[in-house]
Parts: sequence; C-alpha cells; structure tokens
Amino acid sequence: MKKILVATTALIATAGMAAADVSFGGYGRFGVVHSDGDNNMHQRFRLNITAKTETTGGLAVSGTVRLQADSKADDSAFGRDLSSAKFGLAYGGFSMEVGNAEDMLFQQKAFKYQGANIGLTGISSRRHAFNDGFDRNDMGQDGDNQQRINVVYTNSGFTGAATHTLETGSNENAYTQVGVGYNFGNGTVGLGYGDSDIKGEYWVAALDMSFGDFNVGGIVGESDALDDTVYGFSADYQVGSATKLLAIYSGGGDKANDDHYGVGFIHNLGGGVTLRGAVAQVSDSKIDGGNGFTKADFGIRFDF
Repeated sequence: MKKILVATTALIATAGMAAADVSFGGYGRFGVVHSDGDNNMHQRFRLNITAKTETTGGLAVSGTVRLQADSKADDSAFGRDLSSAKFGLAYGGFSMEVGNAEDMLFQQKAFKYQGANIGLTGISSRRHAFNDGFDRNDMGQDGDNQQRINVVYTNSGFTGAATHTLETGSNENAYTQVGVGYNFGNGTVGLGYGDSDIKGEYWVAALDMSFGDFNVGGIVGESDALDDTVYGFSADYQVGSATKLLAIYSGGGDKANDDHYGVGFIHNLGGGVTLRGAVAQVSDSKIDGGNGFTKADFGIRFDF
C-alpha cells in the first residue's frame, strides 16, 4: 500500500493541527471466468481510502472507506456506491474497530480460516463447505451496511480477537465471534466460536504449518445450521522465485452438497502484477442443488 502525505496543515489551519497520513490501496483484476458451462468476462477495481493520525500519547486513530467497480455474470459492468466507514483505534498490541468493519473470521488475525484462495476471483478455498453454516463478512459496499465492534489483542505470539455484529432493519442476523490463536514460529494454531441469530452456534479449529517453500494447513468445525462436521485443507508450494502452486479441498457439512476441490497458480510478474488462474469442482445447493459443477478462471491482478 503506497502512502501519500496530504498537507492537512495548510496555512489556514489552526496552530497545533496535526498532519494526517492518507493512504490509497487496493487492487484491480480482469480476465475470464468459466462457470457451469458459461464463459464470461470479469473485472473488479477496488480502492480503499484510509486516513490515519496519532495522538501525542501514541494512540493511532483511523478511518476507512471503499470505492469499487465490478462485473456481472451477464457480462455487464457497474460501479458501486461509496461504502460507509469503519474507524479504528490502536495502541501497542491492542486494536479496536467500529462501524463497517470485517468480522473476525474474515480478518483472520487470530488464526487462518480461509488458507489458500485459488484463482483470479477466489473460485474456491478450504472454507467453501463452511459457507452455509458460518458467518464471514467483508466490509459492506451497497445499501445499509451492518456495523461491527472488533477487538484484537496480540502479545508474544498470542492473539485474541472478538467481533460483535449489530442487526439492522434490513439484516436481522446479529452475531458474536471470539477466537484465540498462537504463532509458534513455523506455524499457527487457533480456535474460534460464534453465536448467530440465524445460523446458531458454531466452532472452528485451525492448524497451519510452514516448511520452507511448502505451506499446508487445515480447518475443522461444526455448526447448528449444518448436518455434519465440516473440514478443509489447503497447500501451496513456491516453485522458483516467481511461481506458486496451490491446492484446496473442502467437504462435509450439508449432505446436499458435494465436496469441493481445485488447483491454481500465481505467477509474479513484478511491480505488484500477477497472473492467476485455477480450476475447481465446486458445489452450491442454492445454484446446482448440490450436484457439483466445474468452475475455472484466468487473468491478471495488480495490487497497489
């Protein structure tokens, strides 16, 4: 993320007004997606705008909004509304966010939940079978966004995190998530618990290990909203200096869904630009009745 120092200390500013760091970061991606026999163009451009300052006592205060443009499965493209804001406080190993923030499982600060996300568009991951029974939400983009309160504390390899999501007039799913994790050098282990108005109670445990250029990990969990235990595995291997190979598997949970599995690659072109692609067998009871179908994508992503 590249930073631009904005001169908020203009000549008309009052004495003692502090300069604020305003950073612009995000990514763009474009390519093609094959899904259940259909081929479509894909594009996304995401711009996060964060303003940050710090008190004389060392308390960091920030605010973030997002701009985004996307494409649809019918090959049309559209721009989204400016998101509502999230605000942050940070001091030492403690941080807190309020507003339109990501939840604990999305942020993965206590432990890794998703693992390797394959493809240009993230067509599948080891958490795929968890989707119907677990809450995992990014910043909201359009309409009325749910607000959250996030708290994270990190000290000597230990991380504790908690999220509470408020219900709104258009979304009555209030939920709470708590998690703990520990980094023991070449790996991390963690445990999370959630209680949701719609999905009920759920828990997930995660273990990830690194062996030089090879990374492997897995998650297992249960939810009141799913029939069976869910599980997933991910692995990636760095081939040379520029190419990474990835693989995922996810299964269990809803008996109406088939297993999910796939392979992908990332090739680094330098300057934050990568070629990405994947092919996977995925399943979604809402789309295909759980019978499974092939999905693939390929394209370019650039991060800034």
